[in-house]
Amino acid sequence: MEEEEEEVLCYLDRVLEEEEEEFEYGDGELDPITTTHRQFKGDIEKGLEMKRLVLSGFLASEEIYINQLEALLLPMRPLKATATTSQPVLTIQQVETIFYKIQDIFQIHKEFYDALLPSIQQWDEKVTVGHLFQKLASQLGVYKAFVDNYKVALETAEKCSQANSQFQKISENLKVKGPKDSKDCTTTSSMEALLYKPIDRVTRSTLVLHDLLKHTPKDHPDFPLLQDALRISQNFLSSINEEIDPRRTAVTTPKGEARQLVKDGFLVEVSESSRKLRHVFLFTDLLLCAKMKKTAVGRHQQYECKWYIPLADLTFQTLDDSDACPSIQVLPEHEIEEMKIKISVLKNEIQKEKKAPKGQSRVERLRKKMNEQESWLLLHSPTIPFRINNKHGKCYLFLLSSDYERSEWRESIQKLQKKDLQSCMLSSVELQVLTSSCFKLRTVHNIPVTGNKDDEETPGLYGFLHVIVHSAKGFKQSANLYCTLEVDSFGYFVSKAKTRVFRDTTEPQWNEEFEIELEGSQYLRILCYEKCYDKSMLNKDDNEIVDKIMGKGQVQLDPQTVQSKNWHMDVIEMNGIKVEFSMKFTSRDLSLKRTPSKKQSGVFGVKINVVTKRERSKVPYIVRQCIEEVEKRGIDEVGIYRISGVATDIQALKSAFDTNTKDILVMLSDMDINAIAGTLKLYFRELPEPLLTDRLYPAFMEGIALSDPAAKENCMMHLLRSLPEPNIMTFLTLLEHLKRVAEKEPINKMSLHNLATVFGPTLLRPSESESAKGQHITSASDIWSHDVMAQVQVLLYYLQHPPISYAELKRNTLYFSTDV
Repeated sequence: MEEEEEEVLCYLDRVLEEEEEEFEYGDGELDPITTTHRQFKGDIEKGLEMKRLVLSGFLASEEIYINQLEALLLPMRPLKATATTSQPVLTIQQVETIFYKIQDIFQIHKEFYDALLPSIQQWDEKVTVGHLFQKLASQLGVYKAFVDNYKVALETAEKCSQANSQFQKISENLKVKGPKDSKDCTTTSSMEALLYKPIDRVTRSTLVLHDLLKHTPKDHPDFPLLQDALRISQNFLSSINEEIDPRRTAVTTPKGEARQLVKDGFLVEVSESSRKLRHVFLFTDLLLCAKMKKTAVGRHQQYECKWYIPLADLTFQTLDDSDACPSIQVLPEHEIEEMKIKISVLKNEIQKEKKAPKGQSRVERLRKKMNEQESWLLLHSPTIPFRINNKHGKCYLFLLSSDYERSEWRESIQKLQKKDLQSCMLSSVELQVLTSSCFKLRTVHNIPVTGNKDDEETPGLYGFLHVIVHSAKGFKQSANLYCTLEVDSFGYFVSKAKTRVFRDTTEPQWNEEFEIELEGSQYLRILCYEKCYDKSMLNKDDNEIVDKIMGKGQVQLDPQTVQSKNWHMDVIEMNGIKVEFSMKFTSRDLSLKRTPSKKQSGVFGVKINVVTKRERSKVPYIVRQCIEEVEKRGIDEVGIYRISGVATDIQALKSAFDTNTKDILVMLSDMDINAIAGTLKLYFRELPEPLLTDRLYPAFMEGIALSDPAAKENCMMHLLRSLPEPNIMTFLTLLEHLKRVAEKEPINKMSLHNLATVFGPTLLRPSESESAKGQHITSASDIWSHDVMAQVQVLLYYLQHPPISYAELKRNTLYFSTDV
């Protein structure tokens, strides 16, 4: 590595000497005209020269890297040729394992070097190189295959060296050519050192992309291409992070072997019937569960080991043994939602205080309070069980928020278990030493709460992400396949949408669109499953997903990429599978606008009284039909009204209702039930005026805030009576329907509070002209304002109220004056 850096530095020195010669005039003084001209061009020239220097340095290191790959390929060809003779040095399989993908990587970089070289030789402001880096990044799949095989390649090379002295001699004396203009022609390197070069190269390329972007103007054609290349590279790096630098997380075992930290993170453990936040460390031979000790101010923080299991003794619990584990305590979802609301309100207050004079001390107090609330949320929101056993049958239960995360832990452990592991029992001293080393070795330093992030860090996206899951390929056998989508919010990931199951195929074509609400989200994850229809495999635990994960991957939601008006197409590579998808983002303000329809002949975006008058009905046909269909076959559906329907299906139903299509009933009976539920929500969301009206909105907000139960009852009933007849009839119809849905909560997991959270803002949020009169949303994080909390509470009040009939409402005596 030192030799390589030295050569790059020499190359840069030569470039700088050439620069100095080019700009010298007379006796080393700068020409005054040139000086003026340079001052005029100033930053542009400086940026261009810096970009050229970065590229020149990278090109020099690229030449060295190609020579190193070539040195690896040199013995490969004769070794392969002798493999089929009577005296082989290695078998064909051994050759293919050790040199796996080296030829492909060499070809990729040779083509890249040959294309980049003339661009630097003929350098000016018009030269573009972004397309070359974008192409290089798009071929990182080859590196993924190399990385997956890397440890096996090293082990195979080591075993072959021990078994064959001829191969040992070859592998320890590989000749690497120097750069073309280098005085030293060749250097000697070992095969092990050269096999590490491709892994090292990926991180170098990513750093160079950072430097290039710094010195590329945003309006230059290269900028978006380099940005795209950086995004792909970063996503790739995060996906293989465990394998990239195995040497930095090693400790020595008593036997002198290197025990490496493979993965660590914060998990929630169910211990003694309560939830505890733990820091879990996965080493190459054991899993260690620790908690942070309470230490005095100024003292170094330390971990305390709660338990450990040697990987040789660790098993994943079978489905039949689920009674042996601690039971899972799950809080009602409305308590989780209420905490999210409180956190969002605090975030907004912090933003306001930052701008206020002398607000810093209050900001610190608010931050502390928010940190406590976010920690509570991280502790109580996970519900997906991850169970492991030790050799004595003792079960340990963790709760995770995402199946992606559970899969990562399980796969990491299983990968290590494939090796020939011996059960390791640690003495108390050895355990203490290992636990003490965890503080230095850990890669995850803080629990993922906002308080632990710098102010400069991106706050994430607030609004709606539209995702089309197009297709997937790369499956070796036909299967029943579907995808789920997860996004992060409030520090953890949650599942937001699910495609339909595409049956018996190797190339599913879903082409399904989803609208996903983002709450400070920075990542989108896609998981691809094989659907299990075998009843014997079903788990008693509702949260346990028994379908097999075929692949998983994630992309960063780069605001500059997704916030354009156009769809952005991308591909996630996962375990040999490629999933193609498109996405675009709509900010919360834009997506929640109530826009009247220009076409008054339809039903969406048309006033409710216009629709009922035209239909000669008390409740719009669309509301009656959607409710009927949901009650017929969707009332037992888990997450009904919460799970996103396919956007293309919803749009098809919207169009059918708008044009009064004759076969609307046939469409409804064939359509996925979540799409029908989504159509009903969309109808209320697109009303030009909320169902509970703009006029009465301030009164509803005041009424729900009353403390005296009798006064609140009179006020809230009076407000209902004050609604126009189509509005009140539609509201009462919807109210009774939602109560019937909530009766099935044990099955569909939708409580009255959940339903109020989904429908409250949709039924009450004022139209654009009304909301403009009040306080406008000041920041993206103000997504759960006090108003939204109140909107949820208004609907919840009516949902929790004994049955309300229209006739009874009209009969009752008014306790308030008719002025509202």
